[in-house]
Amino acid sequence: MKYRFHIFWVLLVLGFWFSGPVQAATAQSEWVKTDQTSVRLIAASSALGDSGELKLGLQFKLQPGWKIYWRSPGDAGFPPQLDWGGSKNLMSAELGWPAPERFSVLGLETLGYKKEVVLPITARTITPNQDTTLNLALKYLTCSDICIPYDTEISLSLPTGPQTPSRFAHLIDRYRAAVPGDGQRHGINIVSATARENDIWTGLRVNATSAMPFEAPDLFVEGVPGLAYGKPEVSLSADRKQAVIDVAVEGLAYVDDKLGKTLGGRDFTFTLSDGKRSAEQALKAGLIKADGAPPTNSDSAFSFATILGLALLGGLILNLMPCVLPVLSIKLIGAVGHGGGENRTVRMSFIASAAGILFSFMVLAGTLVALKASGGAIGWGIQFQQPWFLIAMTSVVILFACNLWGFFEVSLPRAIADLGEHSTRTHGLGGHFVSGAFATLLATPCSAPFLGTAVGFALARGAEEIFAVFAALGLGLALPYLIVALFPTLATRLPKPGIWMIRLRQILGFALLATAIWLLSVLYATTGLTNTAIQSAMMAAIILTLFIAHRLPAHKQKTTPVVTILILAAILLPATPQASNTTKNSAPTAGITWQAFDQEGIGRMVATGRTVLVDVTADWCITCQVNKSLVLGRDPVLSILTSGSVQPMQADWTQPDDGIASYLASFGRYGIPFNAVYGPAAPEGIPLPELLNEAAVLDAIERAGIKRSANAATD
Repeated sequence: MKYRFHIFWVLLVLGFWFSGPVQAATAQSEWVKTDQTSVRLIAASSALGDSGELKLGLQFKLQPGWKIYWRSPGDAGFPPQLDWGGSKNLMSAELGWPAPERFSVLGLETLGYKKEVVLPITARTITPNQDTTLNLALKYLTCSDICIPYDTEISLSLPTGPQTPSRFAHLIDRYRAAVPGDGQRHGINIVSATARENDIWTGLRVNATSAMPFEAPDLFVEGVPGLAYGKPEVSLSADRKQAVIDVAVEGLAYVDDKLGKTLGGRDFTFTLSDGKRSAEQALKAGLIKADGAPPTNSDSAFSFATILGLALLGGLILNLMPCVLPVLSIKLIGAVGHGGGENRTVRMSFIASAAGILFSFMVLAGTLVALKASGGAIGWGIQFQQPWFLIAMTSVVILFACNLWGFFEVSLPRAIADLGEHSTRTHGLGGHFVSGAFATLLATPCSAPFLGTAVGFALARGAEEIFAVFAALGLGLALPYLIVALFPTLATRLPKPGIWMIRLRQILGFALLATAIWLLSVLYATTGLTNTAIQSAMMAAIILTLFIAHRLPAHKQKTTPVVTILILAAILLPATPQASNTTKNSAPTAGITWQAFDQEGIGRMVATGRTVLVDVTADWCITCQVNKSLVLGRDPVLSILTSGSVQPMQADWTQPDDGIASYLASFGRYGIPFNAVYGPAAPEGIPLPELLNEAAVLDAIERAGIKRSANAATD
């Protein structure tokens, strides 16, 4: 009995001993070894089953320092090549490629794998439940300091039987999960791709988003044979959930096909990797030309001298924009006040105003450089997102209006009165300087032709370029002042001041009051009704105090400055902004029902054949309101936007929003208004000019995939 007991255990141990190798042998091939590599075929199941589908893996183990290559190896190398021609009962075998590593050596960029990798394979048999033999002829290249090519043959037979998991199932599934998909599982979305081409830089710009912050994203590009793709330059938003990736492309001059020497319109496959997360997307690259979007951090369709010229012209045109009109009214009074005056006095006053403009532009440039260095969002006019700035500007406008009405010309100290350079007195150079600075600050919510191009160029570059471009902008805005300073007779030959001038000053004072009301409406969008009501009451108190004071005898006006200063101090109490509300502008406007901005949703709508018009706007952006009033809110554009064939989408930048700032930056824009049209023929978006016109909007909608005739029929 004891003997039989020992025999039983011996047989049991021997059974396990032999059964393990037999099962393993049916799920793996022999290792094929070299001095640098070991490679074999493995299977996720020990038998075929009856599904006709097999999960396999081509497993490589590499010695330290050696690598093999991805399907697109980069600047050198070639990927493993598989030939299944000698197999039995095999219909097809599809190879998967896990996201690779990047190897940068001596300026060469290669992509591949080190240490160990399993290339997952999905095989299908011709006849299920029939023995299958996989005979693989494999060619691969392994490299370290030198490269060695290998040719080998691997064989694996799988018997019929239940498809139970083998000990390799988990290993194969782990590497299969590393094969990039559409990115939804990992919360990554490759939104768009555009080609940027000029004499200095040719490449691709890819925009991507992530549900969770990016860590260290990398992008691998595949496309036209013969092109070489450089190492990506990645720019992340403040919350690291938006990525703008630039990839330099070389070799376009040697491509000879019907598309010509351009990247635009070509098909590319983009693989985005971020740690263990990845996504893959095939996109057609849209072409952004110099007149479609300003040059950005890597590309410039203009020389730097041309950019400075555009900045000068943009600043000059800015004098004609609605934002600057209140300041021009003050300057008009100042010019009239010089009627019959001395040339030297006129020259000095206008030079002082120009100096105030240039000084303010330098302050703006310095502020933006500091914000950019700290990682903050930057852009043209973003100070209007801050309640403190709005309150301070409203206070200054109210004081200017009261001075135009003559409320404190007599009673206030001369130093303050000098700030009102529109007074009949012309001795206050400080007042002229302040009016120039005031003109700059009120100009920033407006955008003018060429201004967006220049600002986009500057803000995408370093401090030197920012200061140079902003100096050119300031010079452009100050140019009319400098012309008068050069030819002072333009002011001295005007009619002398009289009763008519007093009436003109009163009218222009009410124009400034309208500006103050507009600023308070922007404050309402930022801080809410309660704070705005308090500020409005304080502003009214200032007007009332100065109005009453100027009607009192001089000896009773001594406390007026103190009362005014106390009210101003109360006005500048901290204002708490509301939580960002990006959906408030989604209400019907001029008959248009705007959908709240959803950058990822744009791609989904375009994929279903929809056309989308995106409008980035803000309550403080006067040019935005002009665009909506004169173009978007009028036929025929209005009919198209309300027909259902085009989805209007609005991004409200009244309050700071890193997502919108990143979206603008992806087009090289750092200010608003900004509009773009997306569609099946333009998934990357067609940017529109700052000042919209009917023809530009209709043409973009047509190019994106919706014909105007079809829209007209719908109407």
